[in-house]
Amino acid sequence: MPHVRFRLNGVEMDVAADPDRSLLDILRGELGMIGPHFGCGAGECGACNVIVGDRAMSSCDMPLWSVANKDITTPEGLGSANAPHPLQRAFIAEQALQCGYCVSGILMSAAALLKRNPAPSRDEVKEALDRNLCRCGSHNRMVRAVLRAAAEMAAP
Repeated sequence: MPHVRFRLNGVEMDVAADPDRSLLDILRGELGMIGPHFGCGAGECGACNVIVGDRAMSSCDMPLWSVANKDITTPEGLGSANAPHPLQRAFIAEQALQCGYCVSGILMSAAALLKRNPAPSRDEVKEALDRNLCRCGSHNRMVRAVLRAAAEMAAP
């Protein structure tokens, strides 16, 4: 079986698997990452988003071979219960969670945006979250949460 090496949440990984399997399948199966969710399976809903480098990308339709030697961040790498990321704190403060299914992918989209642009405008946040589907209708609160997290991260 071929091996694919990459960094997952800052830890070097060497995965022996079919390189054409989806990254999502490897993350949730072999590596036990439950943050990225399976949604549509076609890269259209954003539930499976992870950060590759500094971009949020769908992992359900991304072959494992395409992440060789790259940095991957899943929701598990964003923060923890004891040390939550500012985005996680802001989503709670703004009550931007309803059913929660889409939130991990939305957090990844927002974190990738803040990585590239630490002071986004409201329109830039909306554009960054545009490919994430939320059937609960929480997008306005999510936009407020991202802007709140950006402000917190910019504070001295």
